[in-house]
Amino acid sequence: MNCMESIISGVFDNALTVGFDSSSKIVIMSDCHRGDGSFADDFIHNQNIMHTALSYYYNNGYTYIELGDGDELWENSSFELISAVNANIFNIMSKFYQKKRLYLIYGNHDMVKKYPEWVENNFTNGLSELHEKEQALFPKIQIHEGIILNNAESGHKIFLLHGHQADFFNYKLWRLAMFLVRYVWHPLQLLAFHDPSSPSPKINPRLEKWAEEHNCLVIAGHTHHVFFPPPKTSMYFNDGCCVYPYFISAIEIEGGNVSLIKWSTKSRADGVLYVGRDIFQTERIEDYYKII
Repeated sequence: MNCMESIISGVFDNALTVGFDSSSKIVIMSDCHRGDGSFADDFIHNQNIMHTALSYYYNNGYTYIELGDGDELWENSSFELISAVNANIFNIMSKFYQKKRLYLIYGNHDMVKKYPEWVENNFTNGLSELHEKEQALFPKIQIHEGIILNNAESGHKIFLLHGHQADFFNYKLWRLAMFLVRYVWHPLQLLAFHDPSSPSPKINPRLEKWAEEHNCLVIAGHTHHVFFPPPKTSMYFNDGCCVYPYFISAIEIEGGNVSLIKWSTKSRADGVLYVGRDIFQTERIEDYYKII
């Protein structure tokens, strides 16, 4: 077992376990990179799409799990402005939390959420969308590095993590990476340069190998690229991101199925714009596991 595989196993061993069964309804998203509303904010153009999607999931009884990089805390040193600009998003996430239907994982761009003191000082309170004053949005919330969804009916497990644990530079050297993004890349982005960087190409193979060796479905983010394999070909999934141009992707788990979802802005023949949900692929979860 190499260094990165050992790190992934360590996250699994210390992960929070959450039960689910065929009656559960779960939606998984990642890489929102909620920002400060500036030109460099990659999320702001999808904010209304995200709010519509979260409203749908809240009203239909889903549990929302966010797999890291929810907030862009490399480019932005202050969370206060992010909270204010995205008050509508945080308010509906707070509703999930009040119903005990919210779980958060930290990624490399919001790694500071691994520190309980930072979470207590920054993430507990937020700006009320209606009253324009601070309120306790996530009191006593805990943010995790990994989560295991454990199916009591079948015994099958689904391992959720951000995925940067398979990326040496973004995991072991995250403070250096944050410095480079904040003081080198971010100023260039404000001048309309496109990000030339990308996660290590070894991430997907490492996570695929770990999933296969442990006979455990793995769902991650980090790469910003959707990966949804047919059964018997891979046990690794990637939910994509929420900063695609004008659409966001998600993975839903419901009724024993796993589905790839796209939320986007659409137009009717009369010119009216609306946000729509498309199901791209649905598979039975049990079809991915080896029979032992």
